Amino acid sequence: MKLHAVELPLGRSHALPRTSKIVLVIIFGTLIFLTIIPVFYPLLGYPLYLLKNSSSSKSSSTYDISEELQASIRISEGENCDIFSGEWVRNPDAPYYTNTTCWAIHEHQNCMKYGKPDTEYMKWKWKPDGCELPVFNPAQFLEIVRGKSLAFVGDSVGRNQMQSLICLLSRVEYPIDVSYTPDEKFKRWKYTSYNFTIAYFWTPHLVKSKEREANGPTQTGLFNLYLDELDEEWTTQIEEFDYLIISGGHWFYRPSVLYENNQIVGCHFCLIENVTDLTKFYGYRKAFRTAFRAINSLENFKGITFLRTFAPSHFENGMWNQGGNCVRTKPFRSNETALDGENLELYMIQMEEFRTAEREGRKKGKRYRLMDTTLATLLRPDGHPSRYGHWPHENVTLYNDCVHWCLPGPIDTWNDFLLQMLKMEGARSHQERLHSGDRKMRFQ
Repeated sequence: MKLHAVELPLGRSHALPRTSKIVLVIIFGTLIFLTIIPVFYPLLGYPLYLLKNSSSSKSSSTYDISEELQASIRISEGENCDIFSGEWVRNPDAPYYTNTTCWAIHEHQNCMKYGKPDTEYMKWKWKPDGCELPVFNPAQFLEIVRGKSLAFVGDSVGRNQMQSLICLLSRVEYPIDVSYTPDEKFKRWKYTSYNFTIAYFWTPHLVKSKEREANGPTQTGLFNLYLDELDEEWTTQIEEFDYLIISGGHWFYRPSVLYENNQIVGCHFCLIENVTDLTKFYGYRKAFRTAFRAINSLENFKGITFLRTFAPSHFENGMWNQGGNCVRTKPFRSNETALDGENLELYMIQMEEFRTAEREGRKKGKRYRLMDTTLATLLRPDGHPSRYGHWPHENVTLYNDCVHWCLPGPIDTWNDFLLQMLKMEGARSHQERLHSGDRKMRFQ
């Protein structure tokens, strides 16, 4: 479209006053601006300021929201980049919160408070092969999820990620507690300025379970797992949510008795006479299968289910209860370690059950996404609390913790992944709308 200057009559008694001329020019210019802008910003549905390049973050005391709003919707290069394959690189700007600016850090993961001597574990970010993954932008995240809700379903590692998200968002807003129960295993937080709700549902085995003995063979309890029965503590609560992040793993290492059809079918290291040891892998597969079946059976659930994949632990020189510890001070390179043994088996079970659930769910209009954090997590033996989850003089019965993650720390990157995936959902939705509109035009 070729634009021409506006010609107004001059030197005549009926000429418009100068003020009116200016008003007309402004109106015309505004119409042109609003016409052209959509051409350059095709990702409609996001505020335009979210499409600018991001700038470096400031400390919480001097935080400037306008700078944080300037972040790219897309990763820096090709859209086909696998954001889950890459290496850890130095990030001198981190951390983006501390134990004094965020109240959501669980004591056992508060490594700054309890004096973890090496602080370099906070100074890394994930660099995918072939592109850049933007560091978490809290204002952008809250704009994208405005009016929506997100549920974390799983064990304490899932809670670990939820607390990371609250801390990352704390530079913009703190949520208020809107929990429906005083039970700390089922929490809800609301960001009132954005009408955004985060919830956490404690379900360490994903299915119905009950403690059978307090101690058991390994002094960590013996549990009955009802592998074909739903854990209604979460399955009856999630239909209202827009996003669901499901995860699980480490509780399946604990001894358990496995039930199907209300009958014992075997166990994992239960040491009960005449009960076959089917190993942890049998229960793990059946638990995820039942959990996904529950999601696919919810007629009113219209949200997106993210599977956050297994996060390997990093015990060295012994098992968790035999003096094992995690004392490394820097990440592995991807060629220095490999996913193998039990970690590989658990990961593959997740992938297989996820693909089956995704295929079955698609028939019912369900949406599944894979948050494949396993490789990035495998490369971070340096980011665990170890013995820095309590004061040295405290008489506590805690082992070295090489399962959970220090906050701030490596799993903040899980929320980098989450934000990028939500941005990709926005692009996907836009393309679907365009495709739908194109079809209507062609068949009208």
